[in-house]
Amino acid sequence: MRIETYDDGSAVAGRTAEVIADAARAGIRRHGRAALAFSGGSTPAPMLRALARLPVRWNATHIVQVDERVAPDGHADRNWTMIADTLLADDTVPEPLLHPMPVTDDDLEAAARSYATRLQTVCGVPPIADVVHLGLGADGHTASLIPGDPVLDVRDRWVAIAGPYQGRMRMTMTYPTINAARLVVWQVTGADKAAALRRALQGTGVPASRIRRRDVIVIATHDAAAELSEPV
Repeated sequence: MRIETYDDGSAVAGRTAEVIADAARAGIRRHGRAALAFSGGSTPAPMLRALARLPVRWNATHIVQVDERVAPDGHADRNWTMIADTLLADDTVPEPLLHPMPVTDDDLEAAARSYATRLQTVCGVPPIADVVHLGLGADGHTASLIPGDPVLDVRDRWVAIAGPYQGRMRMTMTYPTINAARLVVWQVTGADKAAALRRALQGTGVPASRIRRRDVIVIATHDAAAELSEPV
């Protein structure tokens, strides 16, 4: 695990974009294509704008989702809306390489199985993304792996349904899928995340603590990392 800290969210966003771009280029060199999995929330938007400006072979880069809220297409609550308005705003990535989670389907369980099949088509069996990008909630959740939700115990599916949480059901990658990635990149900003980040990296009691520690880069603001004075 590597931990990098910076003064503010802008610096964290820029550095996270650089790390993901490097991993994408490595994936393309390795096997002719890359698969990048992005989380939602408000934190990733500046990073995705920065990433869109970096030299990556976007015509060989698949974009998949770590998690998504169940909401109509184009809704402001949708993580894909944020991805479309930032990374994809200039038609950066060809349409066949875009893989939004099918959360508007009537049968969400079937939709989760369908997305798992798509991940295997894009990333292999088991699905191994080149990068899984994660954020962190103050309650210690990551992706849509929410404290107390039964989805935390799912081990036999790559994608599952969680929620409701903050008013929305969610579709999410499960721990086996996230932990299979070649690289996990945490993007964490804000003093309100400090306790959760410490607990996550020490492996104590929050959903994020079940994410593996190897091949992980944590990119955080100084205030988010303020409680990491002890070894993690």
